[in-house]
Amino acid sequence: MVHVVSETGGRKGKDYCILYNPQWAHLPHDLGKASLLQLRDWTASVLCSPPDLPAKGFSNQIPLVARGNCTFYEKVRLAQGGGARGLLIVSKETLVPPGGNKTQYDEIGIPVALLSHKDMLDIFKSFGRAVRVALYAPGEPMLDYNMVIIFVMAVGTVALGGYWAGSRDVRKRCMKHKRDDGPEKQEDEAVDVTPVMICVFVVMCCSMLVLLYYFYDQLVYVIIGIFCLSSSTGLYSCLSPLVQRLPLGRCRVPNNSLPYFHKRPRVSMLLLALLCLAVSVVWGVFRNEDQWAWILQDALGVAFCLYMLKTIRLPTFKSGNSIMVEVATGPSDSATHEKLPMVLKVPRLNASPLALCDRPFSLLGFGDILVPGLLAAYCHRFDIQVQSSRVYFVACTVAYGIGLLVTFMALALMQRGQPALLYLVPCTLVTSCALALWRRELGMFWTGSGFAKDVPQSPWAPPSADDPQPQKDSDTSLPRPPPGEELAKCPPPPEQPPEVSVPEETGAGAPPQEPVSPVGCTPEPTSLVGASA
Repeated sequence: MVHVVSETGGRKGKDYCILYNPQWAHLPHDLGKASLLQLRDWTASVLCSPPDLPAKGFSNQIPLVARGNCTFYEKVRLAQGGGARGLLIVSKETLVPPGGNKTQYDEIGIPVALLSHKDMLDIFKSFGRAVRVALYAPGEPMLDYNMVIIFVMAVGTVALGGYWAGSRDVRKRCMKHKRDDGPEKQEDEAVDVTPVMICVFVVMCCSMLVLLYYFYDQLVYVIIGIFCLSSSTGLYSCLSPLVQRLPLGRCRVPNNSLPYFHKRPRVSMLLLALLCLAVSVVWGVFRNEDQWAWILQDALGVAFCLYMLKTIRLPTFKSGNSIMVEVATGPSDSATHEKLPMVLKVPRLNASPLALCDRPFSLLGFGDILVPGLLAAYCHRFDIQVQSSRVYFVACTVAYGIGLLVTFMALALMQRGQPALLYLVPCTLVTSCALALWRRELGMFWTGSGFAKDVPQSPWAPPSADDPQPQKDSDTSLPRPPPGEELAKCPPPPEQPPEVSVPEETGAGAPPQEPVSPVGCTPEPTSLVGASA
């Protein structure tokens, strides 16, 4: 850091980022131990030869020179010979650490650092030409408090998305008989992940990364537009169940022949759609506002992840291959300086100077939430299938949290960005498989819907016309719920007469009775969610 103050007093000093190499000379970690020296504006020269030196040298000054025409060593050797106490090199290009070799490092005893041209203009505009500067290198905290916010958002999204996906799938099994004849769809259809879909997804992602590498400044706006549309859809999907329960806005649009509107949607749902679209548009317009735009981006990103976890479904555990898509943060020499929005971002909460020198945000990619979240959703559906009191879902969610903590520890130790899936995927996969192995359900957990094709019908299910004989006890290997328990989970639709009921008493000596269920809402054979009937 370079701390700048005006020689004439006035406004408070200000810090600017510089990039230096500690092998030239060490800087004090405390600003109080750094010497305030006069800054000499010598940017009209590149300081590459002795004639570039001023007549009286740089006695107890820190010269500010232009970058180019010679090596860093040649510049700093001339500055040191002229009596300078340090050297700042102004760069219009990307800042890089000023390098040299061991012999040059031993010869030079003053610090040399690079300052951006934009910061130089701000210094002279804010403080004038007569300024004093102090060079220092404050220590960085190992972790920032914003990691707590990222942890809560990530784990909360995985837990809520996985729980919602499993509960929604159970509801669909019970309401499978209902036709979509109403003015609104009851539920969006889930999309099962297949090997073909995975291959297409990988090819598309690789192609997009290559195109972004060569045409970033053009395609970044396409990605931003796609994010606005998809995130507004996700926000609508998350808020619509809440709005539907409100007593207001239940009236519907009049009869018409317009597309979609001919279904006569509720006015409240139209207003919700407009609100969600407006939120995404506001983010799109003000996306580069570092003060508050990150809140909208995180809200839209969480809604998008929840929508994807609810919609995309793993039919089997073996189809859940680890697919890591790196979210590019944009090249430093980009003409647009736009960033791809496919990340959760939280600003740094401590007083670290890294907010000036590096990205002032901590980032977590959507892929680090979606890929483990799909496994958490699968675990919840499997819990409901085998009636395991959500042990798989809880274990997978806890393992995700532990994996995220391991990622933060690696970030603190290595002091560089980490591929989070490198830690999240092993934690969630090993935990889920170990739990299934311990419960002796690894085969069922692995095969998923394929196992459902071989599962025999449970003895308490109503006999079908093709198989009138009840199942024998020795033919089933799954735990049997008490009679009537599965029926209790399948409520009759509201349009059915209230007198339809389920038998409440069955005993060992009672004659077998066929449960009565409205409109064919009968208990199904025990099978994994997503299996074909």
